[in-house]
Order: sequence, then C-alpha cells, then structure tokens
Amino acid sequence: MDAPLRQVVAHRVRSYSVSSMTDDLHAAAKRCLDATDPAEKLRLTHATWAAFLAGELLPHDPSPTPEPIAAPGRPALPRLVPQRQVPHRGLGSAEGRAALVHAVAHIEFNAINLAWDAVYRFRGKPLDYYRDWASCAHDEARHFAMLSERLAELGHVYGDFDAHNGLWEMAEKTAHHDTARMALVPRVLEARGLDVTPGMIERLLSVGDERTVAILEVILREEVAHVAAGTRWFHHCCERDGLDPRETFLDLLREYMGRQLRGPFNRPARLQAGFDSEELDRVAELALLS
Repeated sequence: MDAPLRQVVAHRVRSYSVSSMTDDLHAAAKRCLDATDPAEKLRLTHATWAAFLAGELLPHDPSPTPEPIAAPGRPALPRLVPQRQVPHRGLGSAEGRAALVHAVAHIEFNAINLAWDAVYRFRGKPLDYYRDWASCAHDEARHFAMLSERLAELGHVYGDFDAHNGLWEMAEKTAHHDTARMALVPRVLEARGLDVTPGMIERLLSVGDERTVAILEVILREEVAHVAAGTRWFHHCCERDGLDPRETFLDLLREYMGRQLRGPFNRPARLQAGFDSEELDRVAELALLS
C-alpha cells in the first residue's frame, strides 16, 4: 500500500464510528470477509479489532455448528491460476523482487480472510479464541499494508502478478470441523512461512534488498505467534474430544496433505510455535515419504 492509500485507511479507521457496527463479533467478522477492496478490508479489520479490544464486540452465537460462508471478498485482480502456473522469477531484477513481494502480499491478504473466517465460522468458543484470531487478522492486515507499500516502491500494485488460491482451498476443505482447520491452516500452510522465509531473507540480502528483508523479518517474528495460536486451539479441540494431539495431527496430515508435505522444517521457529521435538521428527519422517 503506497503512502497516500495508507493515509486514507488510517483516516477512515479514525473516523469510523464503532456504534455503526453491530455489537455481534461474528457479524463484524463477516463484514471484514465480504469486503472486496483491500483498503476497505484493512479499514474494517483495524476498526473491528479496536472495537473488540474496547469490549464493544462480543460473540453471541453459542452454537457448535460451523457457519457456512461463500468465498470471501477479493478484488478482480490478481488473476488466480493453478500453483504450478505461477512463474518463478529470479531476484536479480526489480521485477523479480516485486514478484516475490507480491506473492507474500497475496499470502497475507488470504491470511486476513482466514483469520476472520476462523472467527465467523466457528461458534461457541472461549473468548480467548476470538481474541487470538481477531488479533491475527489485525497483524496480517499490517503485513499486507507494509508489503503493498514496498510493491509501490518497486513500481507495482497488488494484482499486477498472477497468484494461486491454495490457502483458501484448504480453508474450504477444513470448513466442516474446527480440529482439522486449526491443524492444517495455521500449523501446516502458515507454518510453511516459518520454514521458507529465512531462505528468502538470505537471497534478498545477497542482492542488497534490505528494505524487503526488514519487512519479512517483522512478518517472520509475528507469524510464530499466529502458528502458536493454531497449536493452542488445535490442542484445545483435541482435549475437548479426547484425542491425542500428536497422532491426530499426523492422521490429518496423511488424510489432507498426501504427497504435498514438504520439508525442511524450521525447527527453532516451530518449537517456539508449540510443536514438540518428537512431533517434528514424525512430521519430517512423513515428509520424506511424500
């Protein structure tokens, strides 16, 4: 997001009247999900988080049944293509670095929707559950803004490059059960960012792009907490249902990931995010079979 657009979002958040929103957190999350314009989605996300912190939004639906939703709002661009059709560019040119920044921005945009989906879809949770995922949405919106600003510096905007929809496809596959969602979106797809971001940082440093590196370092540090939230609520679901977390996680990996599980894994970051050593050893063994 370039500086003028960031100022517009900030102005809109300041001028936004929380009293104009329903006091129901699920409905507020739905408003965030439905927004198609990135600046509007960011505005609503920041305003909803502020209202939640102020105690002005609370979940009112105690039903344990997941609430179905349509696809979240997104702009007309980027064009979504199969993952194998997203081109890989070298980082030696500004265009290649812009493509990398755009890919990460797309992940963060999807992560905003995933966090609000966790709030909207799953009802009857402890208040701390909703605090974790509303906070995550707020963080992801900041990440997207930083990356959008960097894109503008590189002469591009979000939507200039093709992208894939893998994150949201997993959200749809796990829409029926909170245990699968907490296991596979935060602890697999988002945790993959913990694995690959250090390598991206090294490559960018080798071409002198310290500006992008500084942004990725913030994202990497904060994503540990997001994966940890997934671990926390995955364990909560397993305890509720009398399941062994380690075996349940491995079973879900086999069922949903098949041969798509990839290493290597960033053990220090994953340990910080709530994985344990034996679990990581088992996951690494499973990846070798993929």
